[in-house]
Amino acid sequence: MEIDLMTGGRTWAENAELARLLEGAGFSGMLYTETSQVPWMQIAAASMAAPNLYFTTGIAVAFPRSPMVTAAVAYELADNTGGRFRLGLGSQVRAHIERRYGSEFAKPAARLRDYIGAVKACWAAFNGEEKLAHDGEFYQLSLLPRDWSPPKHDHRMYVDISAVGPMMTKMAGEAADGVHVHPLHSMPYIENRLLPGLAEGAAAANRSTDDIDLIIPVFACPGDSPEERQAYTDRARRQIAFYGSTPNYSFQFDDLGFEGTTGRIRDKMKAGDIDGMAGLITDEMLDHYALVAPWDDMADRLLDRYRNTAARVVMYLGEEQMRSDPDHLAKWGEVATAVRNG
Repeated sequence: MEIDLMTGGRTWAENAELARLLEGAGFSGMLYTETSQVPWMQIAAASMAAPNLYFTTGIAVAFPRSPMVTAAVAYELADNTGGRFRLGLGSQVRAHIERRYGSEFAKPAARLRDYIGAVKACWAAFNGEEKLAHDGEFYQLSLLPRDWSPPKHDHRMYVDISAVGPMMTKMAGEAADGVHVHPLHSMPYIENRLLPGLAEGAAAANRSTDDIDLIIPVFACPGDSPEERQAYTDRARRQIAFYGSTPNYSFQFDDLGFEGTTGRIRDKMKAGDIDGMAGLITDEMLDHYALVAPWDDMADRLLDRYRNTAARVVMYLGEEQMRSDPDHLAKWGEVATAVRNG
């Protein structure tokens, strides 16, 4: 199992320095979100500074970009990193797609499936395997003059997607190489909802779920005393509550017997009570949605929970922890090394 750090929103120079530190500490790679900055240039800077790290986008927003543009950028990154890159795509939510990006959002699962097919068609054309001829419901691509095709390479290309609900999960099983699991997850969700949904989709496409990698972000809260862990558990509670305020994710609580939690969180949110939102995340909930452990136990806890499920685990709060205490880089390095050797 590989172990990555979630990041994003740094300058190119800061990305290069962080990459050097993580490579030296023993991390496997870096996963880049797309919020205030696009990921591509940050990855380029980091990859040049740390030639052994692996890079993923988790996730890059698909619909505002032409599949050809996305395919070309990903193909170039894979080439220049020596194949140490995975393209992770997501649909985002309607408000962002329509009101921030000015793009269409209708039928997101079907649209993202077509998008994946268009990206893979571009890659096949770049490789010279076949002529570009993608004729999908949403995207039609049929022109690739030789002078506009990037230099060919033989590195394997991956396209992963974020998936939570049943439609997107089934589609991921049919078409994607991997799934970015939502940070708000429990093992019962993975075992009882995600994996069966992927299996259903894979069976429909005559695929095996063994061919689908799970990339799982983790709210890891290490510390050798309750006081040291407190700041991280408080941060995890706030983030869990933020995600849990989304009505479409209410089942994450309901399935575990915490019925009505999303409604109570939304009531606190409407009142502007951020601390009250976090306070609704009980210790029992935290045991499901986070990993709280002493430093020496964290690697074993990660392996015990995810070793037979995840291809890569991603430390969601690790960068914040390293910024708050420089000594945490070395401690996280020990955890990363133990996970990779586990």
